Amino acid sequence: MGNRTGLVLEGGAMRGMFTCGVIDVLMENDIWFEGACGISAGAVFGCNYKSRQIGRPIRYNKRFCKDPRYCSYRSLIKTGDLYGADFCYRELPDELDIFDRETFKNDPMEFYIGATDVRTGQCFYHKCTDGGELDLKWMQASASMPIVSTPVEIEGSYYLDGGIADSIPYKFMESIGYDRNVIVLTQPKGYVKKKTTPLMKLALRKYPAIAEGMMKRHEVYNKQVEDIEQREINGTAFVIRPPMPIGIGRTERDPEELERAYQMGRKEALQELPHLKAFLER
Repeated sequence: MGNRTGLVLEGGAMRGMFTCGVIDVLMENDIWFEGACGISAGAVFGCNYKSRQIGRPIRYNKRFCKDPRYCSYRSLIKTGDLYGADFCYRELPDELDIFDRETFKNDPMEFYIGATDVRTGQCFYHKCTDGGELDLKWMQASASMPIVSTPVEIEGSYYLDGGIADSIPYKFMESIGYDRNVIVLTQPKGYVKKKTTPLMKLALRKYPAIAEGMMKRHEVYNKQVEDIEQREINGTAFVIRPPMPIGIGRTERDPEELERAYQMGRKEALQELPHLKAFLER
C-alpha cells in the first residue's frame, strides 16, 4: 500500500459542471489514476471518468436540464425526489445517453462513492465494480440531497447525500493507501461555509442524525478546507478549484450557465496541466 495517487471529487450539485470540465481535460491528456472517490455530484459525474466518456455529463445535463422528468418540483411532489430517480438512474443511462458499463467494468481504476447512513449520520463508502444496478443505487444515494429526496434503501440500510458527513473524501482515500491526491473542489480559495439555518433541524426531525450532520456541516467542511491547504503546502495534495465563485444554481436549468461552469473547469484544468504533470511525476 501507500505511494499511490488518487483523485478526490467534491460534490456541489450543478457546480459539478466545473468538475466535468476538469475531468474531461484530464482524460483528453491521458491522465489516469489508480483510484478515485466522488461524493454526490462528484460521484454521479465522476463515474464517467471510469467509463472514459469524455463530454457525456455536460451533454446530457444541457439536453435534459429543462425536462421535468429530470429535475422538477413536479417530480418532487409525484415521487418524493426532486431529481426523478427512474429517469436519472435508469432511462437516461440505459436509453437516452448510454452509460458505457462495459468500459466502466474493465477500467482498472478503483472508484468509490460515499453516502450518509440516515440512522448513524456516518459516511459509508461503496466500491463500484460494474456500473450495474447496485452501483447506480449508490450513486443515487450519494446525490440524494436532504429534504428534496427520499432516503435510498440499499441492502436494508437507508442513505442520503454523502456530503452531509464527508464533503471532500480525501481522508478516506488516505485511509486506503492513497497518500497523494489530486483534489477537485467546486468552491474557490477563501470560501467559508456558513452555518445552516436552524429550520433545517425542524425539517429533518424524522432523521436526527442527518439533522445533526447538517448543523455541524459548516465546521466540518471549513476544517477540511484548512486541512487540504496544509496538504497542498506539504506537497501531498494537488488542488484544482474554481478561480472565483461559480455562481450557478444548485438545480440550474439554463444550458448556457451549465456550459459556462463546464468551460471554467476546462480552462482551469488546462492552466494547471503543467503543474499537475509535475506533481504526478514526483
